[in-house]
Amino acid sequence: MASLATQCARFEDRSSIDVLVVSPNTRLRENLQEKLGHPRWNLSQASSGAEVLKILHNRGDDDCILLLDPSLPDLEAGEFQGIVRRRFPNAQVLLLNSQTGQLLLGSASPTPVSKKIAEVINHGGSLHQVPLAVSPNDHAQPHSSNAIRLRSMVGNSNPMMRAYALTRMVAVRDTTVLVTGESGTGKDLIAQETHLISSRRNQPFVVVNCAAIPEALLESELFGYMKGAFTGAIQSKIGRIHAAHGGTLFLDEIGDMPHPLQSKILRFLEQGEVQRLGGNDNLKVDVRVIAATNSDLKKRVEQQQFREDLYYRLAIFPIHLPSLRERLSDVEDLALHFIEKYGRGVTLSQEALQVLQQHSWPGNVRELRNAIERATILVGNGNEIKAEHIIL
Repeated sequence: MASLATQCARFEDRSSIDVLVVSPNTRLRENLQEKLGHPRWNLSQASSGAEVLKILHNRGDDDCILLLDPSLPDLEAGEFQGIVRRRFPNAQVLLLNSQTGQLLLGSASPTPVSKKIAEVINHGGSLHQVPLAVSPNDHAQPHSSNAIRLRSMVGNSNPMMRAYALTRMVAVRDTTVLVTGESGTGKDLIAQETHLISSRRNQPFVVVNCAAIPEALLESELFGYMKGAFTGAIQSKIGRIHAAHGGTLFLDEIGDMPHPLQSKILRFLEQGEVQRLGGNDNLKVDVRVIAATNSDLKKRVEQQQFREDLYYRLAIFPIHLPSLRERLSDVEDLALHFIEKYGRGVTLSQEALQVLQQHSWPGNVRELRNAIERATILVGNGNEIKAEHIIL
């Protein structure tokens, strides 16, 4: 990997910079195409990991910037980044927030080039006004009272500020984190931010949704398997735990993990080893674990549906995200944020805001996001969201 100075000089010396947006979200790609539509930026798009790897292979030149949406349809983001690092070492991968489309830089020394891109994507800066030359101040870290905020999170309420502070405190350590909160509160964003602030930010961030993978497949997905371990295992494969080596493993919906598998996860957490199905060798792995759940794990422990020893091993550092009804003061900021994403130029009437602030939001931020997207469609050619456009 080239040094920071060499990398920045390489991009600066070129008359144009190749940027490849990788996302299955057509709207996100088109939005970035619009924001980065300038002669200095040679922008192209890909909708999957396989597609972008083919593009890079055919180019014969990997001197480019990849803006990566982690929610790829065919590859885990961590697996994809590992392939890019090995096969295309000159490519620079920058992560996007799948929901907001913003660039996730974390707080730890982003490169000057990525900082300039972030100014445009995240803050609406003009490419005509944003110089790409590297100045001595580009390496300085900002110091302000707002430093506690997380880039991908919206809200200034006291419960959220506490969650931001706890995230920053634990991110610099390798401590296991348990993120709790109702569905739709943004637990995945806390996990991403924790990884991006940490010293592991340039290593894989591997996501496993324990509720989305069938029980019969989850063990092989996590631990991998040897050739011939079961019918259909025609070649050996490493698991997602091993794929996260050096980085972070995010176990989403950990409360839904099958009870028989919990003992193996506990052993992995305590020993730092994995054993593939059908294999005899224990493989050492260096992985930081973040787990998330919308379940009451203490109650599940009492009901003997979740191992008590695993619960205490995961809950070394808990971070709780409040429901939206517990932070109604953030509704306006969130609504305006989603209006900017889905309906630029549209304003929010006071009557519509009152409707939003009086709702209990059982679906939390996800429900609010959907309500605003729906309203930006219903407003039609108008320029103001009114109360009748808010359908709950």
